[in-house]
Amino acid sequence: MFNPSQPKAGHPRIAVAGATGRVGSSLISKLVTEPVELVALTRGPDAERLPSGISVATVDFDARSTLDHALRGADRLFLAHGTSPRQVANEIALIDAAVAAGVSHIVKLSVLGPPSRLHPFDWHMQIEAHLATCDVGFTVLRPSSFVDILARAVAPIVNDTWGGAAGDGLVNLIDTRDVADSAFAVLLDDAHVTSQRAYHLTGPAAVSMPEIADALSGLLGRAVTYQHRSPAEQREKLLASGLNEFVADLLLGLDRAFYESVLAETTTTVRELTGHAPRPATDWLSDNISLFRK
Repeated sequence: MFNPSQPKAGHPRIAVAGATGRVGSSLISKLVTEPVELVALTRGPDAERLPSGISVATVDFDARSTLDHALRGADRLFLAHGTSPRQVANEIALIDAAVAAGVSHIVKLSVLGPPSRLHPFDWHMQIEAHLATCDVGFTVLRPSSFVDILARAVAPIVNDTWGGAAGDGLVNLIDTRDVADSAFAVLLDDAHVTSQRAYHLTGPAAVSMPEIADALSGLLGRAVTYQHRSPAEQREKLLASGLNEFVADLLLGLDRAFYESVLAETTTTVRELTGHAPRPATDWLSDNISLFRK
């Protein structure tokens, strides 16, 4: 039973919003080995995906009292939220509840990129702008595009129909494990609890989608190609695959960012924060190559 009024003596209490997400689940698996008290904030019935022994607090963003209850006694908050039209309102509500609860440091998962009207880039900008007005220590993590977005290409690659509107543009794909490792480091950083800072997180080098196709060709032992399409052609393909317009437009926005190479930046931040080099995209491809076999 979760009791936020009784923290374990001497153990910092870390609340994790998005604990079953791609970054959150990896982060949780690292934090469970540390002398901290973990509270996983969840909106749905996915708590069974969490390791045993972790306190779980169910939150309802339409009921502020559930946020206050979940964060009572928390020292630090990791904040991640799935991309959705409610992302801005929900994250701001959780930030406000955390500040009211006396949380000393918030680690917000954001996104790398320039000011933009594209979703979700603009949503993260609005949330960051709100966080900057709050009297609280925070770290904003701005990762480039996650390498596991390539999982969306599994079926097209298997069927030799992979393509998109990214052209030969470059993107520095980052492994979600490296984002989790970075979040782990800053959450446990006692020297900068009151600091307000931001980090850009990237993989070791930028790649193009045709280069990803070449890497897959070598790993699979067969030719994989990336078919170049116009944005209109790609949108039609995405909708025909069964995606709704919201998701299709999000993916087209990413293709545009890739095409324009606006996410090609390379930083050394992952190594500086974690002590290890970021994993290259080819590592993820090798680890998951069975998904792409016919």
